[in-house]
Amino acid sequence: MARPLFAGSFDPPTLGHLDLIERGLALFGSMTVAVGVNLSKTPLIPAADRVDLLQVCLGQRPGLEILSFEGLAVDFARQNGNDCLFRGLRSPRDFEPELHMALTNRVLAPEMETLFLPSSPEYLFTSSSLMKEVLRFGGDVSAFLPEPVIRYLQNEREA
Repeated sequence: MARPLFAGSFDPPTLGHLDLIERGLALFGSMTVAVGVNLSKTPLIPAADRVDLLQVCLGQRPGLEILSFEGLAVDFARQNGNDCLFRGLRSPRDFEPELHMALTNRVLAPEMETLFLPSSPEYLFTSSSLMKEVLRFGGDVSAFLPEPVIRYLQNEREA
């Protein structure tokens, strides 16, 4: 059975992310969730806290590993013993850049397949970028973010 790597920024982790992780676990029986560290960006939430938040949201699950990484996802997947990359697609607009990334990864790591799973309909419009925008203007994100993430963000604003 495949051992997928689901890499992303998860900044912040959304209900859409959790849905994809749950569904991926149901399909594959195991999954590594890899929180990417992009040194050229200033994250809303530090990578270590994003890892912790995902662990709190998902709890202890057999076959689930949540880590952070820097660099290329295909390199991290190889080092971590993953044999495929798992990606979610929200809309046709996601497909083109995801396809380009999958084809590039295929050249970099010919043995590594990329598997796409469409988002559940209720999360088609949810993205971390959109959540940051809503948060920036004080909007209510309770329909989009898990409760532990909302509490974390409230605590950070109060600090």
